[in-house]
Amino acid sequence: MSEKAFALSKHFGLKMAQTFQIVLLFIAGFAILWATIIEVGTVVGQGGPGLGDVLMLFLLIELAAMVAIYFKTNQLSVRFLVYIAITALTRVLVVDVKTMENATVITLVGAIFALTLGVLILRGCEVWFGRDTEQQD
Repeated sequence: MSEKAFALSKHFGLKMAQTFQIVLLFIAGFAILWATIIEVGTVVGQGGPGLGDVLMLFLLIELAAMVAIYFKTNQLSVRFLVYIAITALTRVLVVDVKTMENATVITLVGAIFALTLGVLILRGCEVWFGRDTEQQD
């Protein structure tokens, strides 16, 4: 394969991947918006929010922020994914704690603690070693 044909196919492949990525981000954004509308409708139908509802709205806010930040920076921070996981586990713990066995509660608390330590380590690495600028255009 000649250099020109290789460069052209590489360029075309990158454009296809970028287009696919943007389409999926729009789909994710609309899904988050749809889920938010449904959750708000549920809260209004109940006459007010419970703690689980508030935590679900925080999850949806974090997901929307993650998509927005990706559109702005073209980078996805692992920390945002960990924050979402922490909030999701906290929601499960808060909503279902009365029906859970002790071992399940301890496991969830341990997972939240491990994820929190992970965020601390990730943040510390950013401070000590700096952000990864290799991927920026």
